[in-house]
Amino acid sequence: MSIVAPLLLFLSVIYGTLADPDMLQDICVADPSSGVKINGFACKPATKVTEADFFFAGLAKPGATNNTLGSVVTAANVEKIPGLNTLGVSVSRIDYAPGGLNPPHTHPRATEVVFVLEGQLTVGFITTNNTLITKTIKAGEVFVFPRGLVHFQINNERVPAAVIAAFNSQLPGTQAIAVTLFASSPSVPDNVLAKAFQIGTKEVDKIKAKLAPKK
Repeated sequence: MSIVAPLLLFLSVIYGTLADPDMLQDICVADPSSGVKINGFACKPATKVTEADFFFAGLAKPGATNNTLGSVVTAANVEKIPGLNTLGVSVSRIDYAPGGLNPPHTHPRATEVVFVLEGQLTVGFITTNNTLITKTIKAGEVFVFPRGLVHFQINNERVPAAVIAAFNSQLPGTQAIAVTLFASSPSVPDNVLAKAFQIGTKEVDKIKAKLAPKK
């Protein structure tokens, strides 16, 4: 008997078990105060759900970009909109000062699509074979960053820029490469970073000092 049919059946079962389950109720508003530990948030009682659980006004205005990077991310995820719980979507607004950078980072749980509200940005991501895919995008245009790949955006212009970013996760997570490696707690050993980046331990200490959380 051909192995193809059993193999296809096996793969369909495997893929089916790996997929997210269908929702079993209309809504599952997050209850962050619950002590129940699940992959996501427990549902608050339906009798306590209000319209506020599905509303967020925080993306209406530009965020403050007066920081060392010249950019700021305003997230509208399940932590801000409890009604997103189990729905698998979220958005963010990212604002950039002239010269502002959203530094290399990854979203381990989501693909990202950015829509340029204003200005112009140079964006890019790096594949696992170290190929840089990059493009300059302007107002009204869209660019996609595949899930888990390192990516960035920089405003090389003399005017501010802004995007709306959409994610296929209620909580995509963000790992900023520099901060993850040089400002973790506990710290990554200096000799690991020095060898990985081919620099001296003194340079490692300088970078760690610059990226250390402000007290």
